[in-house]
Amino acid sequence: MNAFEPLIWSALLTLLGCALIVLEVFIPSGGILGFLAAAAVLSAIVLAFYHHGPVAGFAFVALGIVALPVALAVAFKYLPRTPMGRNFLLAAPTADEVLPTDDRHRSLKQLVGKTGVVRSPMLPSGAIAIDGRTIDAVSQGMAIEAGTPIEVIEVKGNRVVVRPVEAGAAPTPRRQDDVLSQPLDTLGLGSLDEPLA
Repeated sequence: MNAFEPLIWSALLTLLGCALIVLEVFIPSGGILGFLAAAAVLSAIVLAFYHHGPVAGFAFVALGIVALPVALAVAFKYLPRTPMGRNFLLAAPTADEVLPTDDRHRSLKQLVGKTGVVRSPMLPSGAIAIDGRTIDAVSQGMAIEAGTPIEVIEVKGNRVVVRPVEAGAAPTPRRQDDVLSQPLDTLGLGSLDEPLA
């Protein structure tokens, strides 16, 4: 038993180093645990060299080179699934948990799939009209001219994302009492060419 005792200590120090390096990743220690892990693995290597020569020493060098990355990989893969790991690593909130649940957000969610008309040029944001309501919206990164029929494709938070409707789809008709959809001539405004006249 005495002949294997230094090797047992070297193996235990290598295991301790692996455990400490895993804890260093999940527990903020300012590098203290990482330093202790490196010291444990180096101590294991020195013990193996001192008591059993270069063959055992280089075997523990190879063991340290392989064991530390394997321990980290296993920890990252399996530790988050354990109860202790779930306490260390809090799960990211889902989209439903962080989005507002007020009436405005619910009414915006109901617009997905509906069609409407662009009221002001979208570069890429602007105003749209759907079911008689004027809503601020964003296009999918493209400019859309006023009067173009659009469809609501998704709602991200409080942003309504729209795209132009393909040919053949019927847009929502404009209301006649809508001031923004009327030509400037009918509003009784003077010429906009000379604003100081």
